[in-house]
Order: sequence, then structure tokens, then C-alpha cells
Amino acid sequence: MALLFRAFYATSYSGYIRKTSKGVPTNAVYGFIQYFFDAISTFNPTHVICCWDMGSSTFRNETYSLYKQNRIEAPLELLPQFNLVKEVVAEMGVPNIGLVGYEADDCIGTLANKLQSDSEVYILTGDHDMLQLITEQVKIVIMNKGRSNYTVYDLETLYTTKQLTPLQVIDMKAFMGDTADNYPGVKGIGEKTALKLLTEYKSVEGCLESLELLPASVKKKIQDNLDMLHLSRDLARIRLDVPVECALNDCLWALRHEAAARKFEELEFGGLVKVLAEVVNG
Repeated sequence: MALLFRAFYATSYSGYIRKTSKGVPTNAVYGFIQYFFDAISTFNPTHVICCWDMGSSTFRNETYSLYKQNRIEAPLELLPQFNLVKEVVAEMGVPNIGLVGYEADDCIGTLANKLQSDSEVYILTGDHDMLQLITEQVKIVIMNKGRSNYTVYDLETLYTTKQLTPLQVIDMKAFMGDTADNYPGVKGIGEKTALKLLTEYKSVEGCLESLELLPASVKKKIQDNLDMLHLSRDLARIRLDVPVECALNDCLWALRHEAAARKFEELEFGGLVKVLAEVVNG
């Protein structure tokens, strides 16, 4: 979803939105496919899965009614592209995974957790929340601005760049909250204080066990917002036990060239038909 939204806004900011001759908007799908093939050529995966949000209502909204309530509605031109992009992905031979009531992040976390025992997993995203999923076998590929601009995070990179372990990524959100997802964390504690607490006391539990050692102002903030601290941590934690399945055999990357080419021609993606030929020919 992050890639699809990025593709939409990257190509619509000028006011022009790519459409078919029948008036179907396709700019987000076109851009997504460009990102997709760029990542394929960069990382050369043996298997590929795409995970999607399946509506705005999830268990997190039920837990905290204000969760993501600050988000603006998706632009009208993007709405039909949510299903269209899944059609295109399926025609290429890639499984679409999503489950109502959960976010794509939870599906990604669950599948990465399952598949890491048999393979090395790379998660391509624009979302730094995913850094909590890093293990010895799971790496996070963050898409930076521009094409072919990636940062690959493993355990070492995460620690050297952010001074955090994967579990501490969750605890940072517990203290700081997340303005994008609209939950507050501990009011008055920002990134600098949160990082200092986790560096010294390692975790939320470590901080709570050492409350008497904290500066009086920080101690009071935590005590006054204890329920929200725990709630924010729960909202930030990506689930690893979503009831979704995708075995390695089901996601082998083998581009269905003819089916994809037909779909691209239907959507008037002339330039991408040429890209398909390049992918097939190596």
C-alpha cells in the first residue's frame, strides 16, 4: 500500500493523472509496477508476495477509536486502483495476501516470521515501523525518495544508525506515539528522551522497574500516561500470528509474461510491455 500511495502522489502532484482511453485512472498502478520491477532487478528474489490492507477498519480501531482518524480520505482517482493493482499483480503470477481486520503490516510480519526458517526474507516498504521485524534472516528494505534508492536494514545497520534493537523500535513508539497513526504515547516524551530511556533501561519494563531513578519530570509524565504507554505499545506492535498462509512453493517468482502483457496492453501500459520483455530476457 505504501508503494501504491507513493506512486499515486509522485505522478499526480502536477495535476495530470494517467488514464486509459476509457477514463480509468491508472497512474498509481503504472508507478507501482515501475517500483516493482526496479526492486526485482535490484534484489533478484526467488519468491515474491504482495500484501495489502483490506479496508480501513482493523482490530486497532476497535482497540483505540482515534487510530488513524487523522488520515484524509483517499483521492477519488486512487479508489478504483486498489482492486486494479491486485488484478495486475495476480496476472504477473504473484500472490496477493490480505485479511479483513488486519493491516498489511501484520500479514507481512506473520509471513516473514513463518518463511524465515526456510529462506532469507527481504521486506520492501516505505514504512520504518517495519524495522521491528528485523531478525538474523529478515531484512527491511526501505524505499527512499527517487527510483533505485534503497536502504537495507539488518540487525547491525539498525543498531549503528538508530541505536535500537528491533524490539526497541516498538518501545520507541510506546513512548513517542505516532502522529501519522494518531496515537499519542507518553505526552511530553519525544524521540531524544525516549532513546535515552531505552539506551539506559533497555525496554518499557526496564523503565517502569526503575521509575524512582528517573528525573522527576519524566517519572511524572510516565505515571500520568501509563495506560496510554501500554496502549501505544500494543498499537505499534506488528502481529506475527495472523491467520494467513503462503508456502514458498506458492510464491515462486516466475513472471507470467503473456498474461501480464495482455493486462498491460488492456491498461495501455505500452512502455511497461517493453519492460516485461527486458525482464524475460534478463
